Amino acid sequence: MSIQSYINNIKDKTGKSPEDFKNLALEKGFLDKETLNPIVKATEITTWLKDDFDLGHGHAMAIYATFKDKKE
Repeated sequence: MSIQSYINNIKDKTGKSPEDFKNLALEKGFLDKETLNPIVKATEITTWLKDDFDLGHGHAMAIYATFKDKKE
C-alpha cells in the first residue's frame, strides 16, 4: 500500500489531513516550525497517533513520513 493510500484511509477514519496532524504535532512539540524536532523519536509520535487516533502502526508511520516530507 502506498503512503497516499494510507493517508486517504486515515482521512476517512479520522477526518484529519496530514496538515491537520502537522498542526497538532506542532502543538505537542513533536515538530519545530514544521520540521521534526531532533530530540523526538519516531516511537513517541507513532505511539501518540495510535493512542489518540486509534491508528495502526502502518498508518501512524505514514503520518510520520509526511512529517519528513516523504511522498511515497
